[in-house]
Amino acid sequence: MSELQAEVLSKPVYEAQGEPIGAIVFFSSASQNTARFVASCQLQDEGINVYRIPLRPKDPALNVREPYVLIVPTYGGGSAHKAVPVQVRQFLNNASNRQYIRGVIASGNSNFGEGYCIAGDIISAKCKVPFMYRFELMGTPEDQTAVRQGLLEFFSKARQPIGAAD
Repeated sequence: MSELQAEVLSKPVYEAQGEPIGAIVFFSSASQNTARFVASCQLQDEGINVYRIPLRPKDPALNVREPYVLIVPTYGGGSAHKAVPVQVRQFLNNASNRQYIRGVIASGNSNFGEGYCIAGDIISAKCKVPFMYRFELMGTPEDQTAVRQGLLEFFSKARQPIGAAD
C-alpha cells in the first residue's frame, strides 16, 4: 500500500505534526496529479491533517469530523455537469462530511477554457464556502507555497475568537 492510501479511512493519510490546526480532504484520480501536489505541500508538517477520498467506489467511505478545505481536480474537459468527480459528489452528499467543509481549492487544465477549475466554482456555490485557490494540473512550487501559506493563515484566523484582532 502506498503512503498516499489510507487503510482506515477515518484516519489521515498524513497526520499533522503536533496539535492539528485544520485538515485537507482531497480527491485524486489514477493519474495522481492532485495527490502529488498535496504531498509536495507537506501540510502535515504545518499541523494540517490530510485525508484522501477513495478512488474506487467499493472502498470504505471517508468520514471526516473536523473542519477541512477540499482540494479537487476538475473533470469533464470543462463541461460543468461532468466537472466534479463522482467520488467527490458522493463524499459531499453525506451531510456529516458536508457540514465540516470550510473552503475549496481546485486544479484544472487551462485547455478547458472557461471550464478551467470549474469544479471549484460549483462546489463553492453549492456548499456556500470560499473558492480559495486554483492551479494548473500538478501545480508549481509557487502554487505549493501559496497553498501552504494560505491554509496556515486561513486556519489560524478560523481559530481566533470572534472579534479578536488580526
